[in-house]
Amino acid sequence: QVRLVESGGGLVQAGGSLRLSCAASGRIFSMAWFRQVPGKDRDFVAAISWGGGNTFYVDSVKGRFTISRDDAKNTMYLQMNSLKPEDTAVYYCAAGLTGGIRDSRAYTYWGQGTQVTVSS
Repeated sequence: QVRLVESGGGLVQAGGSLRLSCAASGRIFSMAWFRQVPGKDRDFVAAISWGGGNTFYVDSVKGRFTISRDDAKNTMYLQMNSLKPEDTAVYYCAAGLTGGIRDSRAYTYWGQGTQVTVSS
């Protein structure tokens, strides 16, 4: 069993930045960030392979968000810049990939989520 703990969410004005962290209780291979707003599905945001050699982003965050990881610390990060009100959501980290990297159903382990609110 792997435990994931997110941190770093909060309230920020449009154009601002936040850095999310996801600490894992053990070694994790592919990891990802998803986000969810009330009443909607959990959407893919970004993913990163073991060692950080491959990264993947949803088009709406390309150029603004950067995913990274520190495998010595079993921690993944999401640097979010130029935030927009539409980025407001609960952000979840995910691990334990068993299928498509952009598919939330393919992940076994999930964190509790951290709220990101971007005011206009």
